[in-house]
Amino acid sequence: MNKIMSIQQAVDLIDNNSVVAIGGNVLHRAPMAIIKEIVHQKKTGLKIIKTAGAMDVDLLCLGGCVASVDAGFISYETEYSLAMHYRKAVESGVVKANEHACYTVISALRAASMGVPFMPVKGLQISDLIGANDYFEKVVDPFTGQEITVVKAITPDVGIIHVHEVDENGNAFIEEPLFDDILISRASKKIIISAEKIVPATKFKYSARKAQIPHFMVQAVVVCKNGASPCSCLPNYDIDKMQIKRFKEIAPLDICGYLNK
Repeated sequence: MNKIMSIQQAVDLIDNNSVVAIGGNVLHRAPMAIIKEIVHQKKTGLKIIKTAGAMDVDLLCLGGCVASVDAGFISYETEYSLAMHYRKAVESGVVKANEHACYTVISALRAASMGVPFMPVKGLQISDLIGANDYFEKVVDPFTGQEITVVKAITPDVGIIHVHEVDENGNAFIEEPLFDDILISRASKKIIISAEKIVPATKFKYSARKAQIPHFMVQAVVVCKNGASPCSCLPNYDIDKMQIKRFKEIAPLDICGYLNK
């Protein structure tokens, strides 16, 4: 089965109202080419899962694609300030923000990857998050009788991950840091990969560098050089500071012009 397809075909696999996990971390290796195509196709009602997001979530909120965000952190790195499109969407009630710690998002995905309904999180024994987020509950440990906080499993319908290399069969390789992308690939029902380049199927078979995401977990592959830009994909390229700043200055009515450039 040929998994390599156009970016339009890959994004067609994402239904409206889907739970979508996004790989990368803040401004690093976010799958921006796919994010832009989601906005271009006017997907709606998406429930976004991200440990630490920035421009990816900000652009989806600007495009009117998002119903809710489960994340530990949504903001640009210090130089670029806050994610204002996300913030305005939350403040206006258009987007529901389910506040997490980054580790509780990871724990929720880990529970999904293991096929269990929840995961204990000891770090939330005393926290206002317990009352603020429906994903958290306190249960009694049957072995000790003590209360422990648990986070409900989150099973994404689709995980979107940008990688450095993918082979002809869909095996994907990421240069470290891996962030939580491998976990997303194990927790999600479908995986869409965008890759800087395609390599022969023999590369991972006969190399010490093995693919971390196996082909049988991948539904679609888009070969997309600079597919994380204007975010970084190190060591290939760094953050494009001018493009980030330009995006942050656009008004909602200018989004079509931004997507088409």
